[in-house]
Amino acid sequence: MEQSVNAQIHITWLGSKCRSKQEKAAWSDCVTLYQDTINILNQALNPTKQSTSYDLQTWLTTSLTNTDTCQTGFHKVGVGNNVLPLIPNKNISKIISDFLTLNNASSFIPPKTNKNGFPRWLSPNDRKLLEDFKTIKEALKAVPKLSPKRFVIYVKHSVYNENIEYYVVCRSVGGGSTTFNSTNVDGFIARGITFRNTEGPENHQAGALRCGADLSVFHRCAFEGYQDTLYVHSQRQFYKECHIFGTVDFIFGNAAVVFQSCNIYATRSMQKQKNAIAAEDPNQNTGICIQNSRVMAVEDLVPVLSSFKTFLGRPWREYSRTVFLQTYLDALVDLAGVQERSSWGSTRDRVKWGGYHAITSATEASKFTVENFIAGKSWLPATGIPFLLGLDD
Repeated sequence: MEQSVNAQIHITWLGSKCRSKQEKAAWSDCVTLYQDTINILNQALNPTKQSTSYDLQTWLTTSLTNTDTCQTGFHKVGVGNNVLPLIPNKNISKIISDFLTLNNASSFIPPKTNKNGFPRWLSPNDRKLLEDFKTIKEALKAVPKLSPKRFVIYVKHSVYNENIEYYVVCRSVGGGSTTFNSTNVDGFIARGITFRNTEGPENHQAGALRCGADLSVFHRCAFEGYQDTLYVHSQRQFYKECHIFGTVDFIFGNAAVVFQSCNIYATRSMQKQKNAIAAEDPNQNTGICIQNSRVMAVEDLVPVLSSFKTFLGRPWREYSRTVFLQTYLDALVDLAGVQERSSWGSTRDRVKWGGYHAITSATEASKFTVENFIAGKSWLPATGIPFLLGLDD
């Protein structure tokens, strides 16, 4: 904790050394990320909080993801040789990695549901209805920052073109923002909302939503963009009956996340680009699981499928982990990335990487279900969102 606080103070001081707008944006992200890390570590070290080893593993993993995102932001905008070397990312990452190793939760047993089905973060009176606002930004200003209470915001049917610091931001790397700050959604359950980034494919990374909220849920939502549409940055997340559209790495991040009964659509990208659906320390409890879903092409891509290859994933790091369970894969998926449960193709032509394989054991597959991968039995019932706990129920 002390090292993280000192690092945050040091990073704040480095702001005056930034040479460009892009470098200033990456530096600003780092200040925010380190503050978030301090808040998370405070939560992990709180002796009054009844945390499980899996909670601690999730929070430590998020802290490690934050330091990595800080570093990546500078490289994304091509300014990695001035301020970045002065930020002590490696030292902080090493300390957190050591704690992760000591607290390895590979043998985790999900906690039982709390009394009356409510997880610790939600009490019966812990909500407030916000109304009489003309914009989402105005409604959010009424929410106290770092409030322990849950607020409910009812968004009337309409199109809201807004740049919002905490909830919906439509920017792009091509427009001078980093990937981290091109989208941001934090701390709520979303139902029936479309998150859209209107930047075209020519602006490269232009996400529709970034989520780093623990125990977050999205039900019957849509995420529309091109490259990096949905950034599942960190923590435990669940998506049910959602629609996700994109081209390159359009579901990516370092969260522990399950998608159930979702439709995933590859869209038409720029010439010479290839579509890739999913991109993600062996001690981290993270990965992307897509279950009981459908992977298909949008209508304008179908006639030109032969000109735009689509893959199930593109490993971002050595320990990237993406799992497709009981999911329909349409004919757009290149044979190098076809998985066994496809309704049309075999797996004989898949890539030969050591970590890439078909799951043939129900025991292995069950590790990536809602019950075991995100401990959903302990917190999802209180949300009122339908979900499958395992492979068959």
